Amino acid sequence: MMRHLISAADLTRDDAVLILDTAEEMARVADRPIKKLPALRGRTICNLFFEDSTRTRISFEAAEKRLSADVINFTAKGSSVSKGESLKDTAQTLEAMGVDAVVIRHSASGAPYRLANSGWIDAPVINAGDGTHQHPTQALLDAFTMRRRLVGRDAGLGRDLEGKRITLVGDVLHSRVARSNVDLLHTLGAEVTVVAPPTLVPVGVETWPCEVSYDLDSTLPKSDAVMLLRVQRERMNAAFFPTEREYSRRYGLDAERMAKMPEHAIVMHPGPMVRGMEITAEVADSDRCTVVEQVANGVHTRMAVLYLLLGGNEPAVSHARPVESENK
Repeated sequence: MMRHLISAADLTRDDAVLILDTAEEMARVADRPIKKLPALRGRTICNLFFEDSTRTRISFEAAEKRLSADVINFTAKGSSVSKGESLKDTAQTLEAMGVDAVVIRHSASGAPYRLANSGWIDAPVINAGDGTHQHPTQALLDAFTMRRRLVGRDAGLGRDLEGKRITLVGDVLHSRVARSNVDLLHTLGAEVTVVAPPTLVPVGVETWPCEVSYDLDSTLPKSDAVMLLRVQRERMNAAFFPTEREYSRRYGLDAERMAKMPEHAIVMHPGPMVRGMEITAEVADSDRCTVVEQVANGVHTRMAVLYLLLGGNEPAVSHARPVESENK
């Protein structure tokens, strides 16, 4: 494994499959009465969040604690950042405290890369989302969910997503989830199509390793998985579509549209969902929707990333019988 995880594009196929296979081992721990491993005992991990988050922050914290790490949670609100402290000063403070890894979410694209390559801190950096750039662990948990559903829990070990057809629908322009998924799914051999209104397709999308469509209905019958993307109003500075009703009519997924998908196909969403606009309640609550699974799989996947980045050379979960104590 590499030292940092900044972008899904940095992962090779072997890197990604190793993470997914390790996450499968971590998932087995969740079935135990005691859901903890001693792998990172004595290590200190800081969750450095400059941007609001619920699922990602809690998911990383759960993953760290299940690996027995000591956790420091930092949020910009209520910290010296509100007094004008720079990222450099914050990083140097963490370095002085001796943290072993930093998980960072930041509104500025490129902030995790800057932190990892600045020399301000000598610890692995994991990107938990930076602006409209990347969110690699989200792409990994999505790929983990797809592999489990479309290939199988045990059958998927050691395998990628070769030949699977994945459709990403919605606000591609502002979505770091879309960029990360396109990169990772392409690396894993999947055929990716992004579907969006012309105003929500980024400039330069023709260089991405995917197809582009503006017609959702034509892509549904040939999709193995359809991922709906949240419309990110907080990043919008103009009117990108006429009304919510118009957006929903063209790009929302309802039961009628879901019926056009192959029987085995799944519906995904990185959350938070805007019910009634991107997805109807009927679809969100159906057995084909994996939103709750994605949340659970996020903990397993982030456990795998933390374990591997912090030097896990042995199998994450030992299947050998415990050795009897000599003093017994």
